[in-house]
Amino acid sequence: MLAWDAVEPVLDENGEPVTHWDGRTTKPHPVTGEEVPDETTRTPEFWYVNPRKAEWPEAEFIVGNPPFIGTARMRDALGHGYTEAIRRTYSQLPKSVDYVMYWWHVAAERVKSEAVARFGFITTNSLRQTFNQRVIRPFLIGPDRLSIVFAIPDHPWIDSSDGADVRICMTVAVRGILDGLLQTVKDEKSRGELGSIVALDTRSGEITEALRVGATVSRAVDLSANARISSRGMQLIGKGFIVTRDRAAELGLGRLNESQKHIREYRNGRDLNATPRGVLVIDVFGLSEEEIRERFPEIYQHLLENMRPERRQNRRQSYRDNWLYFGEPRSDLRLALRSLPRFLATVETSKHRMFVFLNAEILPDNKLVSFALSDAFSLGVLSSRVHTTWASAAGSRLGIGNDLVYVKSKCFETFPFPDPDDSTKARIRELGEQLDSHR
Repeated sequence: MLAWDAVEPVLDENGEPVTHWDGRTTKPHPVTGEEVPDETTRTPEFWYVNPRKAEWPEAEFIVGNPPFIGTARMRDALGHGYTEAIRRTYSQLPKSVDYVMYWWHVAAERVKSEAVARFGFITTNSLRQTFNQRVIRPFLIGPDRLSIVFAIPDHPWIDSSDGADVRICMTVAVRGILDGLLQTVKDEKSRGELGSIVALDTRSGEITEALRVGATVSRAVDLSANARISSRGMQLIGKGFIVTRDRAAELGLGRLNESQKHIREYRNGRDLNATPRGVLVIDVFGLSEEEIRERFPEIYQHLLENMRPERRQNRRQSYRDNWLYFGEPRSDLRLALRSLPRFLATVETSKHRMFVFLNAEILPDNKLVSFALSDAFSLGVLSSRVHTTWASAAGSRLGIGNDLVYVKSKCFETFPFPDPDDSTKARIRELGEQLDSHR
């Protein structure tokens, strides 16, 4: 994907090579015994001189199986320098896309310019994820557009390197406005390391960037009425914020004034889909470092020992410097929830789509999508077959389990809420309360 003139080590102001924690090796904390980063295991950083797009050889067709590397693993798999170089070189692509999308983008450009006749790739099934669709969509619109003429969005696959089960996607694209052949798995029987016996359903028609045939729900526009209502929960960036109830008592919960404001109930995806773990989270949002040290010394010491070592290894300076606080504290969500007694939440990635009310004192995790909605009418609407069908079509799927992913920008912010008469609305609200009481 890249060409360059040279690879050189990154040097500090003293001319010494810059290194970083290898991202894997840990050691027991001398006080808590918990695993923390081993700062002595380092790996050098490199930078690429004059990075540029690689010249692809002349060909009639492009066929390939690009590396299965997600955006979160690019730095570990490719190196910090290469990852930064490729993102700068292909600056027109979102930084959040998987590595395979750089290959898809280049191949699509070559087909669009008529340098090659068509291309076909085997990729991970994450090709359908919303952030990856942003790469595909521009090529499927306009007068000189491409068409996806064959696709299998989700197919079982055995990884030859380690024998692990994965899910793959196949796409073939050509220039022009053409219908395509879409095949979806309707039944599969695993044969272990020999793979799976798969039965496919076949449909024809225009294949969208979501690798579907039919209504292009993925292109629905945002609605002003749904703006600033939904948000992902807190992204901690560190395990040291989470504590047991016994540890919370040692840190002053129930003993220090206002401690309940800063050691709070916490829920993640597993808590909602199964039995809550019963853990709490330290949340010092809104306090200065001096206030934390003076008013809550036990909490400060805990974060000093459990968060600072881990955050010091983070490449993002804001995370390194603000080790006392969540990586993403979601100030907008906090403001939206401030006056509500409860709010709605759903697990971002789940086999089954359900919505539940959480009490206002609970902090939601980053893997939950939260909604500043406290009316049971909203619970009834979001839990309805209409909305869950919409969310299934507008969202995406992930992993070996092909689980549903609720992408708030596509599943909620584009969804038109009904405007029923008062009696119908009251009935939906009543059903919402009944549903909540069962959960």
